[in-house]
Amino acid sequence: MLGSENGSARRRFELAIARFDAANSDDPRLEFSNGVEYPKELLYAQRMTAWLAKFLPEAPETLRLAARCQHILRWTIPRSDYPMNRSGYKVWRTRAAEFHADRAGEILKDSGYDEQTVERLKALLRKEKLKLDPEVQVLEDVICLVFLENHFSDFRKQHDEDKIVRIIRKTWKKMSPRGHQAALALTLPDAVRSVIKRALTEA
Repeated sequence: MLGSENGSARRRFELAIARFDAANSDDPRLEFSNGVEYPKELLYAQRMTAWLAKFLPEAPETLRLAARCQHILRWTIPRSDYPMNRSGYKVWRTRAAEFHADRAGEILKDSGYDEQTVERLKALLRKEKLKLDPEVQVLEDVICLVFLENHFSDFRKQHDEDKIVRIIRKTWKKMSPRGHQAALALTLPDAVRSVIKRALTEA
């Protein structure tokens, strides 16, 4: 009986992951990785899963699910629909988090998960009690690590260095000491490492 229950739970988890990936596979934006072209949010989800596995191999199931759907269907709620200023960014971020939580929660429920697990997933995606909830903190660390490793170099080219320094400082404040350690161990271009060093030494 126990083996049957474990098998059922595994199939439920695999179904939810497959449905998250199917949703993100519709992303019309494409990104290359190691010479292969991927839908952008699908690649992001895979990177989140890979980093979580390195950062916390024993991560609970709900946290593994949250990592896989962190940006689910993000292209359908574009930043450009909101004012291009600080207040517009905050409104967009809040609405995006609610959108991801709602869509992921629907998929989780349709995959056979109970309401308690669905609500826990949604709380993780909304980053509730960051710095107080260890699992929310792990998710935030992984988000920051994926950003620094895969997106920061290109992001840096789009903005002046003073703005980048401010962003790095804000990112650093959201991370845990263990996240800081992992970030400093990343293999990054010298120019990127230099601006990170400036952000941290001038803080």
